[in-house]
Amino acid sequence: MKVLIINGSPRVNGNTSVALGEMEKVFAKNGIETEIIQVGSKEIRGCVSCGYCAKNGKCAFDDIANEIAVKFEECDGLVIGSPVYYASANSTLTALLDRLFYSSHFDKTMKVGASVAVCRRGGASATFDQLNKYFTISGMPVASSQYWNSVHGRAPGEASKDEEGLQTMRTLAENMTFLIKSIALGKEKFGIPEKEKKVFTNFI
Repeated sequence: MKVLIINGSPRVNGNTSVALGEMEKVFAKNGIETEIIQVGSKEIRGCVSCGYCAKNGKCAFDDIANEIAVKFEECDGLVIGSPVYYASANSTLTALLDRLFYSSHFDKTMKVGASVAVCRRGGASATFDQLNKYFTISGMPVASSQYWNSVHGRAPGEASKDEEGLQTMRTLAENMTFLIKSIALGKEKFGIPEKEKKVFTNFI
């Protein structure tokens, strides 16, 4: 079993890394393989609604978004971590996620998702809500913790002092592990929920 972790921070070994690293240790303890990809400092453009992916099953901009899509399809769970910029996720991460989720056409149903927001003081809840929307539109169960998934820290490494935040990360990883393993057992016995043919209704 594998969890893909996307770090949206441009800062290597910053506070977002501290938070995600706490989760990584728990996954390792539970026999869950992890891969962390840091995207915050990469050149990633946003979606231009060109329609290329509808015909070709991948984004027209052949960059890290298409590379991550392959890894996303193979994993059992996805963790998205981001620093908070103006009460929202890093714009580079947002551009990636828009294209990743829209252009990849494999079935994401029952892959477990979790989002993590790291901030100096405020805006974590809004960022947490923003990131969770990628999961809920894709049929992905959202893992929860003992509190909203946020860790606080401004100076490099300061997040390591947020004891409650780090405990929240550990609990989140434990709960995510349980969900992933439970869903795997459920798939063996019951399969995945039957789907109706997709209906699109446009309002003008």
